Amino acid sequence: MNEPSFKEYYSQKLNQFESYLKTSFPKLSHFVSVLEESMKYSLFAGGKRLRPVLLMTTVECGGKDPVISLPIACAIEYIHTYSLIHDDLPCMDNDDLRRGNPTNHIKFGEAIALLAGDSLLTHSFALIGSIDNDSIPPVKLIKIINLLAEKAGIYGMVSGQVADIDNLNADNPAQKLKFIHSHKTGALITASIQIGAILADFSEENYNLLTKFGEEIGKCFQIQDDILDETGDRTRLGKTPGSDTRNNTLTYPKIYGLEKSVSLANESFKQALEYLGKINRDLSRLHQLAEFVLKRDH
Repeated sequence: MNEPSFKEYYSQKLNQFESYLKTSFPKLSHFVSVLEESMKYSLFAGGKRLRPVLLMTTVECGGKDPVISLPIACAIEYIHTYSLIHDDLPCMDNDDLRRGNPTNHIKFGEAIALLAGDSLLTHSFALIGSIDNDSIPPVKLIKIINLLAEKAGIYGMVSGQVADIDNLNADNPAQKLKFIHSHKTGALITASIQIGAILADFSEENYNLLTKFGEEIGKCFQIQDDILDETGDRTRLGKTPGSDTRNNTLTYPKIYGLEKSVSLANESFKQALEYLGKINRDLSRLHQLAEFVLKRDH
């Protein structure tokens, strides 16, 4: 029997994830129905679901059933969605379009959007905390919770966001840019792979190699994001291009130019594959995911 193509494989993982995501959503009181509607509006708006697929694929590459990772994959997507809602707010990037639809605060107002983001973030950890101990041993769950809190919080995504807001105060713009993107974007992408490695019992050496792979993929993803913000089409992107320029944001094209930025994305991709090549396992699906990150057009 032939193996599914990468497109088929991604679609299978996506369907498996989306099905579980629906069941994971909490039922809220009718008194806060607007909060439930706001959370669902952004959480179920589609998207690549790259982080959950990376997590599930890493688990599978380690020889374990990716089903065990679904609650954590959902938690990661909750966190990612919260970050998008907050990122779009007028006090941040002030965007009016996300995934082809009005941003959450345009639809529901700033206060509800803010609280919807807060709710998604906090409930993500409730999802992990409710996992049956027979599925994942408590020692692993504690390690995963600590890792995710670190990558989503002051040592990861939040610090990256703060540095991005304060981007004009940069004595060394290139170093500042590296910090912003490794924390704001790269941290959660890397965490998805690290958690997969923990669940699949990869050795410490291979865990470290997968971490480096994740860091390079995160960098590649963000460089491509910066490029698409300048060159992408509104319809394909599902958001308004040029926001980085309008907000005077530090980006790879701004510092290095478009041509050099494309070269840097390719360098990160190649470096990521070098780390994968040092692991004595069939990691072809992770290779394909890395290629997907590099070649995406939205």
